[in-house]
Amino acid sequence: MRVLISNRSIVPVCLVVLLIVATLSLCLGRYPVSLKDLSAFIFQTGTFDENLKIILLNIRIPRILGAIALGGSLALAGASYQGMFRNPMVSPDILGVSSGAGFGAALGILLAMPAVGIQLFSFMGGMSAVLIAMAVSRLIGNKHEPILILVLSGIIISSFFGAMLSLIKYVADPDNKLPAITYWLMGSLSGIQLNDIKTVFPILTLGIVPLLLISWRVNVLSFGEDEARSLGINTGRLRMLIIVCSSLISASMISICGIVGWVGLIIPHLARMIAGPDYRVLLPVSFLTGGIFMLVVDTISRSLTPIEIPIGILTSVLGAPFFIYFLKKSSHKNW
Repeated sequence: MRVLISNRSIVPVCLVVLLIVATLSLCLGRYPVSLKDLSAFIFQTGTFDENLKIILLNIRIPRILGAIALGGSLALAGASYQGMFRNPMVSPDILGVSSGAGFGAALGILLAMPAVGIQLFSFMGGMSAVLIAMAVSRLIGNKHEPILILVLSGIIISSFFGAMLSLIKYVADPDNKLPAITYWLMGSLSGIQLNDIKTVFPILTLGIVPLLLISWRVNVLSFGEDEARSLGINTGRLRMLIIVCSSLISASMISICGIVGWVGLIIPHLARMIAGPDYRVLLPVSFLTGGIFMLVVDTISRSLTPIEIPIGILTSVLGAPFFIYFLKKSSHKNW
């Protein structure tokens, strides 16, 4: 796989692109904002429409921050998992975090919880699913390959929570609660507010910072279990740290945005094509690229049609052909 940009400049370039896309996202939508009005609002120079303040502060800025956090978190978690599992087909929901979060949110909606309660139930459901999967893998994994057992445990727990989610949908009120559950599962940034970003920010920091700090260890772990141990890496402890941090950032964003698929699978592939396989560069590039991708998807979702398209639908529609292209352009040795 050919690296498109040198490692020294790739992170600043991605950051500049992210800022450009965020600026365009501020301007685009059913209420267009000119760059002149945007500049007047930001620097408080000249005059601008009073509605602009409401639109930017209450709607677009929270959505843009949420899109960056959502796309970046899922991409970072996906890249970390792909390095840990040494498998390019791995995504952040491999251990059941999405199924658990979906079950928790559906349970909260069924119990008529307020928005904060639904978010809390979703976060707890996602983290519970991952912790149960890890416990199951420890229970049965003494005589088996730990990575394989961890993946199988994740599949089992994901299937279980998926079944429980189906049960909740079956007993939910079809006129009110079932549509709310269905819409939540599609994923959307339409209802996100600055308070939501403030709530999950400490959790995101707690998950993102350690992953970036141990990126060089992910390089070693991606070489294989024996090689990592020979270099003095405690592979069990490192896997635990990666799983906990990735699950924290995934569950926290899913709890406020709903389930959004494909991002954690395809964006690390795109980042790897741009920056190469070095996780010291790949992880920050994955975060920035994920933020750019989600900004583009969210702008399309709220601008393409009069009725907003859930972002989970768009990521799936865009993700499948992208993934086919990436697989065609990639070679096994780059993983």
